[in-house]
Amino acid sequence: MNIRLSSTLKPKETIKETPTRESPGIDTALLAAIDPQTLTDSYVYVHCYFENEWKDALVRIWKTTFLIDRTSTTKSPLIHAENISIAPLWTLIPDHKTHTFLLIFEALPKSCRNFDLVEEISLPGGFHVTNIPRNQQDVYHIEV
Repeated sequence: MNIRLSSTLKPKETIKETPTRESPGIDTALLAAIDPQTLTDSYVYVHCYFENEWKDALVRIWKTTFLIDRTSTTKSPLIHAENISIAPLWTLIPDHKTHTFLLIFEALPKSCRNFDLVEEISLPGGFHVTNIPRNQQDVYHIEV
């Protein structure tokens, strides 16, 4: 067996540390003046189940769909929808099948205990589910 070693070995290179940066300071008086309910980056996840009892039903969701706190009437707007079309488009549901979709909303006020899911549209047939009890996870499963 023939082994040849390279004669051009380099000396060990030194590792340079990345310079650290100081975090910017936050004015505590300004922070204390902000309403704690606005300091949230959480979302509300609503898993919806639509039981199609008809032939070739069409469903969609409007951007004017909200979660409404039953006490303060604060509206949490729809941010994102999965597996359902946003109006004016439609989603076709096969005959006698259950269609599932996910709606993601801005956070509800921390004081909220019950809320309604309301699709505010000028046409009949909008989604409307009332008096949904709040839970700690803000993840819900409802039939629409």
